[in-house]
Amino acid sequence: MKIIHLISGGDVGGAKTHVHSLLAGLKKTEGILLVCFMSGPFAEEARALGIPTQVMTERTHKVVRLLAEQIRREGFQIIHCHGSRANLIGSLLKKRLHLPTISTVHSDPRLDYLGRPFARATYGVINAVALRKMDDWIGVSDVTVDMLNERGFDPNRTFVIFNGVSFDFGEPALNRDDYLRSVGIEPEPGMTVFGIAARINPVKDMATLIRAFAKAVQVCPKARLIIAGDGELRQQMENLARELCPAGTVVFAGWIEDTHSFYSALDVNLLTSVSEGFPYALPEGASRHCATIATRVGGVPSLVEHEVNGLLFEPKDVDTLANYMIRLANDHDLIGVYADRIYQKTKEVFSVEATVARQKEIYETILRRSAREKARQRDGILICGAYGKGNSGDDAILKSMIALLRQTDPDIPICATSRSPRQTARDVKVRCVYTFAYHKIRKQMKKTSLYLSGGGSLIQDSTSTRSLWYYLNSIRTAKRLGNKVMMFSCGIGPVKWKANRRRASRIIETYVDRISLRDRISETELRSLPVTGVETTVTADMALLVPPASEQEFLRFCAAAGLDPEARWLVIALRPWAGIRQHYRDFARAAAYGAEHYGLTPVFLAMEPRKDHAVCTEVAALTDSVIPCHVIDAPENANLAVALIRRADCVLGMRLHSLIFAAANETPFSGISYDPKINGFMDYVKMGSYCDISEVRAETLCSMIDEMQRNRAGFARATHELLELARENCRIAFELIE
Repeated sequence: MKIIHLISGGDVGGAKTHVHSLLAGLKKTEGILLVCFMSGPFAEEARALGIPTQVMTERTHKVVRLLAEQIRREGFQIIHCHGSRANLIGSLLKKRLHLPTISTVHSDPRLDYLGRPFARATYGVINAVALRKMDDWIGVSDVTVDMLNERGFDPNRTFVIFNGVSFDFGEPALNRDDYLRSVGIEPEPGMTVFGIAARINPVKDMATLIRAFAKAVQVCPKARLIIAGDGELRQQMENLARELCPAGTVVFAGWIEDTHSFYSALDVNLLTSVSEGFPYALPEGASRHCATIATRVGGVPSLVEHEVNGLLFEPKDVDTLANYMIRLANDHDLIGVYADRIYQKTKEVFSVEATVARQKEIYETILRRSAREKARQRDGILICGAYGKGNSGDDAILKSMIALLRQTDPDIPICATSRSPRQTARDVKVRCVYTFAYHKIRKQMKKTSLYLSGGGSLIQDSTSTRSLWYYLNSIRTAKRLGNKVMMFSCGIGPVKWKANRRRASRIIETYVDRISLRDRISETELRSLPVTGVETTVTADMALLVPPASEQEFLRFCAAAGLDPEARWLVIALRPWAGIRQHYRDFARAAAYGAEHYGLTPVFLAMEPRKDHAVCTEVAALTDSVIPCHVIDAPENANLAVALIRRADCVLGMRLHSLIFAAANETPFSGISYDPKINGFMDYVKMGSYCDISEVRAETLCSMIDEMQRNRAGFARATHELLELARENCRIAFELIE
C-alpha cells in the first residue's frame, strides 16, 4: 500500500507521538510519505526516525496543485490527514483525485480552540466543514468515535485506533534522583512525586491540579509535583502555584525531550483534562510503571479501570483529586499495585505494534470498500423496525442483526431507522435515520439492494393501526425503488381489523420476496391473512443471539445499581397492560414467596423503562414491606440486561425479551401472557410454563417458581438448535442479495 500523510508540522504532545510511532512502524512494510506544512522539530524528528518526510510551506492553492501532481505521479492510494490544515488540503485533493481520503481525529474538534474565539471562528469552522468532506474517520478512542457518530458522521465509515507506546526502551538517561535534582527537587526518603506532561491550556485544566495538590501537600508535606509542558496559561499557573503551594513543592519543567527519564522519576502520573480523545501520556507513563490518577473523559476509562489499576475522577473535582493524591502518598504499596496492573494492561492492549497492525487493517478495509463502491451501482442493507424507542429488547434485536450480517459481509453498508437515530448509531455502529424522515429513507432506498423489515412484531394492529400502515407502506416503497424485500425474523399478528388484514395480505403478497418467522404461531397467522405466495421459513428470534456483557462491565453495573452479584435473584419483568393493577399483590406475594422459600432476592426489571418503571416500582413497594427487593431499569446496553438475566436464578416475565434472554442463557423462566407472541414463543421453545394475564393468582405464580426450582435441569438443555435457527435469518437475507 502507498499512503501519503498530511499534517501541519507544528503538532506536539500525543498527536506528534502518535504520528511518529505509527509511521515509523508502517514504513517497514508500506509505502509512506509524511508531508508537513511547516519546518521545525516535528519534521526533523520524523526524519531522524527514518520516516520519508517533505516540507511544503507554499500557499494552500499551490500546495494542493503540487501534491495532486505528486500523488498521481507516485501512485499513492490513500490520503491520510491529521489536523485542521491537513483536513482542508485533503478535502481539496479528494475533489481533484477521487482517492479515499481519511482523517484521524485526535481530540474533540469543538474544543481544539478553547479560549481562542477568533481561531475558533476561522480555523475551527473551516476544519468542521473539511472534516465532513472526508470519506472515513479514525478516532483515537471509543469515546472519540461515539462523539463523531453522535454528530452525524457515518458509523459505517468510522474506525477506532488507540495510541500505542513502544516498550523498546533501555535505562533512562538520568536515574530518579538525578532527574529530580535536574528540575530543582532534592530527593528525600518517603517522597511521593506526582507529575503531568501536557500543554498548559484550558483543555488540560492545570488549575484543578494545582488547587488539589495544594490541599494534598498540607496533609502530605513530602509530596512534590512536576508539571512538564508549556502553553498560553503557563504564567498564570505558575502564579497560582506560588500563591497556593509551599515554595519548592511545584516545579514547571517546560517542554521535555527526555520523557523516559521524566516518567521513570514519577510515582504517580496525572491527567486533569476536561476533554480528551485517548491521551498518549497515560500509556506512556504506564509503560514506565507509574500509577495513574486521571479524569473520566474520552478514552481514558478504556485504559484506567477505577479502583482496579488506577483512580478516576470527574473533571474539575478538586476535592476528589486531592483525596486521591493523599491516599496514594500515604500508601506506597497501593502505588505499586496500581503501577503493576496498568503496566500489564498497557503492554497487552496498547503497544505500538498493536496500533500499527490495526492501522494496516483499517487501510485494507478502506481500499476494499472503495473498490466495491466503484464496482456496484447499488449496495447495502436498510433495516426498518421499532428501534430507538427505549426498549432494550428491540434494540438488542437490531444489535444482533447487525453483528450477524457483519460476520457474513464485514464491508456491506448498513443503515437502520430509529426514533433516536444518533443514540442508536452510537450503540450499534451503523448509520441511522429518523423513522419518519421519509425523504432520507427514500434516499437510502435508492442506494441499497436489500430492505429488511423486522426484528419484532411489526405486522400487527393491537397497539396501532398507524404503525402497521407505516411498515406496510415502507415495504411497498422499498420494492418500488429497486430493493429486494425480506420480512426478517418477524412475529405476525394479531391483525384484527378486516381492512388491515386485506391491506397486509395484498402488500406482502405483491412486494415481499422472502419471509422468516420467529415462531409457529406467526406462521399460522400469516397463512390466515392470507399470505401463501411468498417463500416462508420458520427460524427463531434474533434476540437469542445477543451476548452478555463482559464480567468486568457487569460487575461495575451491579455496583452502580446496588446489586449483590453473589445473591440469587428472582427477576420479574413486568409491563403495563389492561387489568394488571388488580394483580399487583399477587406478584408481590410471589416475590416474597421466592425469597422466603428459596432465598431469592426479587429484582423487578423494567425492560422498557419509560413504560415499565412505574409498574415495577409499585409492585416492589408492596413487596418491600415484606422482603427487601430491587427495581432496575434495563440499561441502554442490552448486553448488560442479558448478563443480568444470565446470572439470575430464575425469571418470571411478561416482557418477551426477558424470556428470550433467559432461554438463550439456560436460565429457568415462566411467562405471563398478555399477547399471542408470548404464547407463540413459549410453545415454540417447549420450555417453561405460562399463564394468561387474566389468570394470574399468587398461587399460580408461586407454583411457577416451584416448578423452575424443581425442574432446573430441564432448562439447562442445550440451546444450540435455537441459536442455529436464529442464524438462518442471515443466510436467507444474503441469498436474496446474491
